[in-house]
Order: sequence, then structure tokens, then C-alpha cells
Amino acid sequence: MTYCRNDDTSRIIRLTTMSESTPPTIDHTLALREEFRHHLETFYAQLKLAPPYESVESAIRSLTTSVHALPQSERARLATDSTARWRHFRQAFESSGLSKKHRGIIAGLARNRASLNLPAEYDQFLSLYLT
Repeated sequence: MTYCRNDDTSRIIRLTTMSESTPPTIDHTLALREEFRHHLETFYAQLKLAPPYESVESAIRSLTTSVHALPQSERARLATDSTARWRHFRQAFESSGLSKKHRGIIAGLARNRASLNLPAEYDQFLSLYLT
């Protein structure tokens, strides 16, 4: 830490050097939102259904709200923990009402899971239609 005296105003000004500066806090929320949006687009595209756009936006807002409620350390963990991320994606999917849209069609498709061209992670969404 370096101090500099400013003679014009008789103040001491603290100068922070690069080695002393604190690293910026990374907010992973934007990346999570984009990943979730991508998964929703993939989900509906593979099912050959138009996504219910209002509910998709509601799901993204729900995810954002739940992630912002987490401590910073938990947000950082979501960036590396796929299981935890999908748990949050599922919660947002359900709380937004997406699991009630196209229910009959998707339930029928979900019963024949082998015919769907979706990775296993999407079972987090599909299982909501089978209950």
C-alpha cells in the first residue's frame, strides 16, 4: 500500500497497486441463465414443440431469483457442479409452470423415452410430466 500526500488540499490519498487489489467477484448468474435458456430451447426443439415463451421467461426469472438468494460461494459452486445446476433448473422449470404446458403431448412422449433424442439430464424435466 502506498500513500501519497496531496499538498494542494492537505489530504492523504491511498493508492492501491495491482498486487494489492482484490480480485473481482464473479457473478455466475448470467452464464446460468444462458445455459438454462439453451437447455429449454433444446428440450422443446427435440420434442418438436413451440416453447411457451411467457413461461420460458418466467422460468428464467425464477432461476435468477433463486440463484441471487444463494450465498456467493454456493453460486460459484453451481458453475462447476452439474448436478446442483440441474436441480436448480428443474426447480425453476416446475415453479414457472412450464411442466403444465403441453402436458398431454409431453407426457405421451416421455412415456416412450427411448424414442426421444435428449441427453439423460433432461429426465429432470421429463419426470415432471410422468407424475
